[in-house]
Amino acid sequence: MLLNYSAMVDFGKFFVFLGLMLLLLGGLFLLLGHTNLPLGRLPGDILYRGKNTTFYFPLATSILISVVLSLVLYVVGKLRH
Repeated sequence: MLLNYSAMVDFGKFFVFLGLMLLLLGGLFLLLGHTNLPLGRLPGDILYRGKNTTFYFPLATSILISVVLSLVLYVVGKLRH
């Protein structure tokens, strides 16, 4: 089944939007990397260093980012209605 022209245009716009969002997110991470925020080193982040292995799971950082993004998306959703 072939897609019609407008569906392909919409698909292209989606990928341009996705690319711009990834570019902005990457720039944000670069800027945050130069600050002294303890993201990734919070109490509750799991770090195990053995003789030959290292295991790192940023549990507290993941929870904090999830809460912040949930609040931001909640506010954006409320503002749209």
